[in-house]
Order: sequence, then structure tokens, then C-alpha cells
Amino acid sequence: MQLKPEQIDAHLRKQLAAVYFISGDEPLRVMESADAVRAAAREQGYDEREVLTVQAGFDWDALTSQAGNLSLFSQRRIIDLRMPAGKPGAAGSKALRAYAANPPEDTLLLVTAGKLDASARNGKWVQALDKAGVVIHVWPLKTHEFSRWVEQRMRRRGLQPSADAVALLADRVEGNLLACVQEIEKLYLSLGEGPVDADAILDHVADNARYDVFGLVDSALAGDAARSVRILQGLNAEGVAPQIVIWALSREIRTLAVMAAAVAGGQQAGAVVTRQRVWAARKAVVTSALQRLGAAQCGLMLRHCARIDRISKGRATGNAQDELLQLVLTLAGKRALPDSERLERVS
Repeated sequence: MQLKPEQIDAHLRKQLAAVYFISGDEPLRVMESADAVRAAAREQGYDEREVLTVQAGFDWDALTSQAGNLSLFSQRRIIDLRMPAGKPGAAGSKALRAYAANPPEDTLLLVTAGKLDASARNGKWVQALDKAGVVIHVWPLKTHEFSRWVEQRMRRRGLQPSADAVALLADRVEGNLLACVQEIEKLYLSLGEGPVDADAILDHVADNARYDVFGLVDSALAGDAARSVRILQGLNAEGVAPQIVIWALSREIRTLAVMAAAVAGGQQAGAVVTRQRVWAARKAVVTSALQRLGAAQCGLMLRHCARIDRISKGRATGNAQDELLQLVLTLAGKRALPDSERLERVS
């Protein structure tokens, strides 16, 4: 039986299978799905747990031995088998298939693993575990799924977020579930239960630096060159790595390029901004940027981003901070260099 991570709680309230296999590259969701299985098993009297971790040289006979051993202290137990690398190899595949063919009574096998490729997901050992119990493949959340996950997570903690608060938090943690959980906990500790708006996110979910990269991006989008330069200088003075700044700028410029192309194709800027799920408080600055920046300019800035990234990593000559200044001024609509010279420098 194959389930999605969000279906595991409802499944566990109805039944408990003999075998669970959970894999994926979202550590938090893999861990929480496994925790749910362990908690449900404990409630049904599975009081003993044996943890086996598959590493180099792991002896798969240990699984067979554990399956055959009778517990002296508990009538029910969990075999918690962990495969960080994902694939069990030939010996492991054989051992898992043998276990799944005849799972022992009063024993629950919980197998967790990293991300599997397509061939591994269709392997005989996965099919055997599927036939014997439950298989859960954890996939990265898509943008709209992540926003919904953020809202559900906040409400579970007693917070009542506005749509803008959800969008802003999702944007700030950039799909990082562990970081998101930490920020939600910080919000709860600071605000307690109750309503949360975008201003609260801006006040509590931000870089500890006086100037942060998100403020830099919005200032440049708004065309406020002077403030953008001050923020960039502040980030540099506080030792913020150029790679972090270029990440934030390139991500925004990449989205701008898509929207600018749509506007050039005859679509209304307001409709384009809405379709890109720009949260309400940022629509004005994004629309302002679209009015002065075309798709070609955005493409040129993306090439500039790539060059700055290479410079910051020692793969190209130049001064990363000087180049960042040029990029920020361009984004703000204040070109410090003629286009011809900029194109030469970026290429």
C-alpha cells in the first residue's frame, strides 16, 4: 500500500501494518512520518525498539537475527532499520525480501531511507515491502503545496496567519522545512496564540543583521538607489557572504524576467504579478520594477549575477562587492556604466 505523508495519521488511526518503508529527501517529513509510526506502535504496546543503521560493512544477518529473536522484556517490538544511503545492495535486497515474505508476529519493521532513484523505487525489495505493508515516498513540496503546509503548520501551533503572512514566511524560508518550523516556533514564543499578519513576519522572521538581504531586494525594486547602497554597505560591513546577497538578487531577477516577458507579450502587469503569487505588500515595488525593466535587461542582470558568483568563488577575476554595487544600481534603475561597457564586463 502506498500513501502520501499527509495520509499517514489517518491510516494509523485505523490500523497498524507489519512493515513501513519511508524514503525521501525531505528529512523533516521523513522523520515526522516515522515518528508517527513509532508513536502509534507504542500506543498499541510495542514497548521495545531495536535500532539498526546500515553503514559500510553492515551485516544483513542482523535483520534476520532480530526477526528471529524472542524478546525477554516485551511481547511487541519495533525493528527500526535506517538506510541513509537509500539502497540496501544485493545482500540487503535479499534480506528485506525474505523478511517481507514472512514478517514475524508482534514485530513491526520500520525502514527509513534517503531519496531513491526511479530504478530503486521499482526494485523487487521495495515491491516486497509494499506488498507486506505501507510504502511512503516523500517528495519535495511544490510552491503552492509549501504555502499550504506553512499555513497548516502555523495553525497547528495556534497561530492564525493572514494570507500575506503565509506568503511572506514561505518566501523567506525558501522551501526549507526545518528553518520554517524554527521560525514558527519563534513566532509562537514571541506572540503566543492568535492572529499573525505580514508586519509580524517582517518584525520577527528576519536576519539578525541591521540590514538584511530582503530589504536590499525590495529597496532596489522600488528604485531607491541610495537606500539600496546603504543596505549593501551594511551587509558587507557585517560580514554577510556575497553568495547570500547574490542568491537573493538572482532569485528575484529570475522571477522578474519571467514577468517582464509576459508583460512584453501584451499581458497586464497587475495580472502577471498576481499570477506569480507576489504577496500583496510587495506588489507595488514589483510592479514599479516591471515598469522600468524589460526582459532583455533582466537577462543581462542574470548574466551579471552568474559572473559575480564566479568572482565570489575565485573562479573569475574582479571584486565581488564592486560588481554587486553595479548590479544593485542597475536593478534600482541607476546605471553606473553604459550598457555597452556593462555587456562587455558581464560576458
